[in-house]
Amino acid sequence: MVSAGLALSLWSGEVATAFNGMLVLDGPALFFKFLFVVSAGLVILSSADYVRRFQRFQGEYYALILLSATGMMLMAATRELLSIYVSLELTSISLYVLAGFLKDEKSSEAGLKYLLLGAIASAVLLYGMALVFGITGTTSLAAIAERISALSLSGLAGTPALLMGVILIVAGLGFKIASVPFQMWVPDVYEGAPTPVTAYLSVASKAAGFAVLMRVFFTAFGPPLEIGASWGLLLAVLSLLTMTVGNVAAIAQTNIKRMLGYSSISHAGYLIVGVAAMGLGSAADVWSRSSVLFFLASYTFANLGAFTAIIAISNKTGSDEISDFSGMAKRAPVLTLGMSLCLLSLLGLPPTAGLIAKVYIFNAAVHQGLMWLVVAAVINSVISAFYYMRVVRIMWLGTPSSEEKVPSSGALRAALVISCLGVLLLGILPGVFIRLAEAAVKMFAS
Repeated sequence: MVSAGLALSLWSGEVATAFNGMLVLDGPALFFKFLFVVSAGLVILSSADYVRRFQRFQGEYYALILLSATGMMLMAATRELLSIYVSLELTSISLYVLAGFLKDEKSSEAGLKYLLLGAIASAVLLYGMALVFGITGTTSLAAIAERISALSLSGLAGTPALLMGVILIVAGLGFKIASVPFQMWVPDVYEGAPTPVTAYLSVASKAAGFAVLMRVFFTAFGPPLEIGASWGLLLAVLSLLTMTVGNVAAIAQTNIKRMLGYSSISHAGYLIVGVAAMGLGSAADVWSRSSVLFFLASYTFANLGAFTAIIAISNKTGSDEISDFSGMAKRAPVLTLGMSLCLLSLLGLPPTAGLIAKVYIFNAAVHQGLMWLVVAAVINSVISAFYYMRVVRIMWLGTPSSEEKVPSSGALRAALVISCLGVLLLGILPGVFIRLAEAAVKMFAS
C-alpha cells in the first residue's frame, strides 16, 4: 500500500530523469510500477494459505517476490541497454528460485528448465544489444534513434547487422513475454512452480517484458524512423502465430495450470497486436500504446483472480486437474463465482474488462491497417471460448466428488475480491482508466 501510494504521488505530469538519463520517471514507468506493486501485493495475499507448504522458508519466499518486483520496476524505468539487462537479470534470478521453491520433482524440473532456457534467452538478448551497440556506438535508447537517423537507414532489410540485432532482441524479450516460438518453457514451468508463483509469472513477468519491449522499440526504433514499419510487420506475424498456438494447444489440456499457461501465451499474442500497431503508427499515436497498458491492467486482474481461486481449491483437493473442479459451485460458491467472472474476462465477454480491452487494442490495430490480424484475433477469441467455458461448465454443472466445503483465509478472499472488482470496474467504467492510460503514454520520455 505504501509503495502504491508513493508511486501515485509521483504522478505530476512531468518527466524526471536520474543517473545521467539512464533512469526515467515518466507516465509508462509509473503505470508499470503501480501494476507491479498491485500484482505483488495480490500474490502475497493469495499466498497466505499456500506458504504452509514451505514453512521454513516463508521469509525467503516473500523477499524473492519483492526483489523481483524491484527488478521489474527498474526494467520499466530504464532507457539504456545495459541497465535494462541488469534489471532483467535481477528479476529473472529471483523468479528462477521461486519456480523451484517446492523442491519436489515437478517444481525442481520447472526451476531447472526455466533457468537453462532463461540463460539462453538472456545470452541471445545480450548479443542483440551488442550488435545494436556495434552499429550505433551507444547504449542509450534515445541516442540509438539519433544515430540510426543520422546513418539514413531506410529499413532493416538494407542493414543486415541491425536486422540481426533487432531479431535477437525480439527473441530475448519474446522468451520473457512467452511468445511463439519462445514459449516452450511455459506449460512445464507453470505446472511445476508453486501456484502463487505461476500467477506472478503470468502477469508481472509478462508485463515487465512488454514494458521493456515498448520502451526499446518505441524509443530506439520507433517513429519517425522508417524501420518502425519493418519491426511492426515482424511483430504482427509473431502475434498471429502466438495467439493461434496458445489457443489451439490450450484445448487439449486437462491440467488447469497448463491450460492457463497456454492461455497466457495466447494473451501475449493479443498484446503484441498493440505493439505491432505502435510500429506502424506515428510518434503522435497514443491509441496503440495506451491500448497495451489498458489490456495489461485488465489481464492482470483477471488472471490473478482466476489463480487465486485455483490456489484455494487445489489446496483442498490436492489436484490441479480440471476434472477435480467438478461441482465446485456447491462446495465453494464464492470462489466459483469469482473464478468464473475472471475466466469470462479472459474470454472477453461483457460486462468484464476483457471485452473492453480486446475492443480497444483491436481498434488500434484496425487504424494502422492490420485488419487481417484483427480478424485472426477475433477467430482466436472464439476458439478460446471452448476451454474457458468448459471449466465454467464443469464447476457449475458437474457432480462434486465430495460435499465438504473448501476453506480459504481472509487474505485470499480479499485478493479474490480485489481482482474481481478490478475486472468489473475496468469493464463497466472503462473511460476513466482509458484516460489514465492515455495520459500515461503522453508522458512517454523519448
